[in-house]
Amino acid sequence: MMSSTNEEDPFLQVQADVLAQLSQTRPLFTSYLRIRSLTTSPTNPELVAALKELESSLSSLTDDLADLVESVQAVQSDPYKYGLEIEEVSRRKRLVDEVGNEVEDMRDELKKQISQSPSGTRRGKSTTNTFDEPRREDGEDNYAEFEQQQQLHMMAEQDQQLDGVFRTVGNLRQQADDMGRELEEQAGMLDQVDSLTDRVGGRLQTGLKTMGTVIKKNEDGLSSCCIALLIFVLILLLILVLVL
Repeated sequence: MMSSTNEEDPFLQVQADVLAQLSQTRPLFTSYLRIRSLTTSPTNPELVAALKELESSLSSLTDDLADLVESVQAVQSDPYKYGLEIEEVSRRKRLVDEVGNEVEDMRDELKKQISQSPSGTRRGKSTTNTFDEPRREDGEDNYAEFEQQQQLHMMAEQDQQLDGVFRTVGNLRQQADDMGRELEEQAGMLDQVDSLTDRVGGRLQTGLKTMGTVIKKNEDGLSSCCIALLIFVLILLLILVLVL
C-alpha cells in the first residue's frame, strides 16, 4: 500500500531525487573546501574543476528543490484536498527549509574567494610564513566549521526522527492500554453471562426433573383407572350374558 502511495505522489519522487542529489553534493562541497584550504591560487586546476563540479551539482539540486517548494506552497492552503494530514505538510515544509538552508550555506561559502597579494609571489621564507600559512589556517577553520555544522544538522535530524518514534510508541502504548481495558471489560461481561447461563441451566434441570416426576405419577393413576374400567366392563358383560 505504501509503495503505491509513493508512486502516485510526485512530491515523494522529487524528494528522493533531492535527498540523493544532496548526498552527492555534500562530498563535493567537502572536497572543494579541502582543496581550497590547501591552495593559494584561485586558478588552481584542481580547485577550478572541483568548483565547476560543485556548482553544477548545486544548480541541479536547486532546480529540484524549487519544485518541492512549489508543491508545499500548493498544498499548504488545503492539505485535506490532496489527501494529506497537517503533520505531513509540516514535515515537508521542514524538509524543504532544511535543505534550502544547507544549499544557501554552500552558496555563501562559494562566494568566498582566495585573496591574492602581489607580495605573495615573492620568493623568500618570510613571504611564505606571512601570507600562505594564515590563508591555509583560515581555509582549515572554514572546513572544520562546516564539518561541525553538518554534524549538528545531522544530530538535529536524528533528534526529530527520535521524537517521531517516541510519539509513535506513545500512541501505540495508549492504544494497547485502551485495548487492554476493553478486553478486561469484555472478560467481565463473559463471566456474568457464564454465571447467568449456569443459573438458568440449573433451573431448567430442576424443572425437567419435576416435570418427569409429575408425568410418572400421572402414568400410574391412569393405569389404575384403566384396569378398574376393564373389570367393570367384564362384570357388566357377564351379567348381560346370564340375563339373556
